[in-house]
Amino acid sequence: MMEIVESSEQLSGIINNVKAQGKTVGFVPTMGALHQGHISLVNKAAETCDFVLVSVFVNPTQFNNPDDLERYPRDLAKDLHLLKDTGCELVFAPTVKEIYPKPDTRIFDFGNLDKVMEGEHRPGHFNGVAQVVSRLFDITQPDYAFFGEKDFQQLAVIRAMVRQENFDVKIVPCPTIREEDGLAMSSRNLLLTPQQRKKAPIIARTLFESCNFVNAKSIDKTIEYVINSINREEELKVEYFEIADADTLLPIKNWKESEHIVGCIAVFAGEIRLIDNVIYKKGIS
Repeated sequence: MMEIVESSEQLSGIINNVKAQGKTVGFVPTMGALHQGHISLVNKAAETCDFVLVSVFVNPTQFNNPDDLERYPRDLAKDLHLLKDTGCELVFAPTVKEIYPKPDTRIFDFGNLDKVMEGEHRPGHFNGVAQVVSRLFDITQPDYAFFGEKDFQQLAVIRAMVRQENFDVKIVPCPTIREEDGLAMSSRNLLLTPQQRKKAPIIARTLFESCNFVNAKSIDKTIEYVINSINREEELKVEYFEIADADTLLPIKNWKESEHIVGCIAVFAGEIRLIDNVIYKKGIS
């Protein structure tokens, strides 16, 4: 039976009991509006761990735009229905007061990791991510935590936060799950109009096409191609597209600069902001 709790104290009691039995705890933090991408993380956690915990919490400190926070889809009943046929045994659905009994004023320093790309366009976003994930790790005490590679920069920031804060948890990256037409699964997809939803797969299609440019065209020409191809569509507008070293997230000038290269993009479909990425060269991370 899947149990649902709102209290940190109650959750801690359950986790302590699980660990006393020598079981490993797998944790999947989410902001709800669950889809098959989230379920793939839960399934991976169930394959890896003895006990699986999922949190559902829309974290206000990572939204630099109040309208974006207001628009974010919420449907806990639907989320619970999706989770009941997975290996999830415990759902933590706290209130804001439960996570932040007093304002979290911590400021994290991740060097360049949180300053470029998303960090440049969403100031304070990754500090909010670090606040909530560290708080959730404190409460849930997981052995493993599972994150999707769609949020590539977030994954890098969380790994850095784990090192800085000395959390005894293994971060497990999981592949991006896509719709049949290639669009990366996202809770925000629910907010797209039918016309925007029809056009949105062009983002992934263009990224995949640009993989043919490695060593054939320059970085600048590749960036130009991706941005121009997407911006030609009336419903879509690129906010940024950067090709970077996948470990440092710093932009590169040519394909030989790194053996681990990622392209990260943010695109507005109307007012809805979609992100995606593609790996151009996969080194050892």
